[in-house]
Amino acid sequence: MMVEKHPARLGSISFGRSKTVCTIRSISAFGAALDVAADEQVPNEFALTVIPDGDPRRCAVVWRKEKRIAVAFY
Repeated sequence: MMVEKHPARLGSISFGRSKTVCTIRSISAFGAALDVAADEQVPNEFALTVIPDGDPRRCAVVWRKEKRIAVAFY
């Protein structure tokens, strides 16, 4: 069985006047798994944009573990 691997994508997390870059590990129509810098303060709700050409999507944090964040789109 052949498994397709997709490279990680870059994303932009926007909240208020702040922006930070993240790595999108997986993404679906319902949510995404993101990696952020360990010292990055990310709020519970923000806009996620796939770089370079995605539209911002509002999302809410479902869970956090170290530098990994899972979000649901709304």
